[in-house]
Amino acid sequence: MKYDLEIDKIIREIREHGYKTVLLQFPDGLKSHATSVAEQIRNGAKAKVLVWVGSNYGACDIPDFKADLLVNFGHSKMKF
Repeated sequence: MKYDLEIDKIIREIREHGYKTVLLQFPDGLKSHATSVAEQIRNGAKAKVLVWVGSNYGACDIPDFKADLLVNFGHSKMKF
């Protein structure tokens, strides 16, 4: 995988806050990595990890789904 999806950072965040259910959202270009990423996070964080397979047109396109944490992956780094 040529993208740095910061999986270790995500796992650390889940553990620090005790999140139980995590929803991962990928744009079409990264969906081929979804299974691998979900498995890494599930194994590392011991949390229930779900993958949103619906459309995703960016960080403003948030699914209507209840989870403790939503992780939106993209091709570019977001700046806050």
